[in-house]
Amino acid sequence: MKSDRLLEKNVAITGIGQSEVGRPSAKSAMALTIDACKEAIADAGLSRDDIDGVAAWPGDNNNGDAFSPVGPNALIGTLGLKVNWFGGGYEGPGPIAGIINGAMAIAAGLCNHVLVFRTITESSRRQVNKNAGALSNKTVGRDSSFFWQWYTPFNVVSGINLMAMYAQRHFHEYGTTEQQLAQIALTCRANAVHNEKAVFRTPLTMADYLDSRFISTPLRLLDCDVHCDASTAIILSRKEAARDGRNPPIRIEAIGSALHQPWSWDQIDLTGMAAKDSAKMLWQRTDYTPKDVGSAQLYDGFSILTLLWLEALGLCDKGQGGAFIEGGHRIALDGQLPINTNGGQLSGGRTHGLGYVHEACSQLWGRAALRQTRPHDVAVVAAGGGPLAGCVLLVKE
Repeated sequence: MKSDRLLEKNVAITGIGQSEVGRPSAKSAMALTIDACKEAIADAGLSRDDIDGVAAWPGDNNNGDAFSPVGPNALIGTLGLKVNWFGGGYEGPGPIAGIINGAMAIAAGLCNHVLVFRTITESSRRQVNKNAGALSNKTVGRDSSFFWQWYTPFNVVSGINLMAMYAQRHFHEYGTTEQQLAQIALTCRANAVHNEKAVFRTPLTMADYLDSRFISTPLRLLDCDVHCDASTAIILSRKEAARDGRNPPIRIEAIGSALHQPWSWDQIDLTGMAAKDSAKMLWQRTDYTPKDVGSAQLYDGFSILTLLWLEALGLCDKGQGGAFIEGGHRIALDGQLPINTNGGQLSGGRTHGLGYVHEACSQLWGRAALRQTRPHDVAVVAAGGGPLAGCVLLVKE
């Protein structure tokens, strides 16, 4: 194995929890958070007194109340936790930054058990403000910020305006087709049919996909994730403290968090983005290879991101993502590489990062019921894409 100095290997996932996934939910953001956290703590066989660390992303800040309605401070006070470390912040390797930061806190000896959570209530917010999901609502002082000042003059108010450029470039460079890209949405919907929490469970056909309206060419409505209200929680534990838990430890084998190009969505490689930097780092920190991966939970805020992660992680060759997913057979539940087995964010709901970790653990522990894949011990989770890109390799012991 790689050097023992790669300290993420000393951290394991020991419990998971998730609230209801509503569109919208009648529960408050805090109620959803408490439901998820209490379930995760119980699943790990722990009590609140055992939790000595809390991590979240992006935390309780001015990133938009619906996008991040509950932060570490609020949760610590509400649950009455006594922690040695807590953290949350917007910048970093994307929606699974809480997992990475929590693992590093344990590796540094600050904590034994870290509660990582992510709560989002964009569906409720959109009941009163249809623009609540717009990028313009996610950064205070948008016109003067380093990031958004370059987009405001061009009226870029939605992530899809940016993602469409990557999709079009991939189509141009590699001959990827709309029918190939459609397989991401079709596969997610087929998986969501078997997930009782999924927002959309009605079967989807290629004709349905092609009939859905364009939002930003070449991306359609069905290429976009679906807003929801939900909270997901994960318990990270020091490996030595995890061995006597209720579940077989799922060790964090490797982390990818690198950024080797400008911090901007319009990065140097429009068909790779920061995902390729993060993925390269991941494989440099382990002796496992892409061939060992039994399931992949890959960010699908927009369908093109899943395709780019497949290539970045070496799960298929560069430029061959379209051919790899064509027909959907390789990425189906019974395929060579099942992806987004809970329906992803396109059909399951935009749980935004931690939902993928929750599903990867469900698969590794054999808890996924009708959507369960063949038994396997290695899974990869990737969130964001660029510049907020992070990934983790999980191994069941």
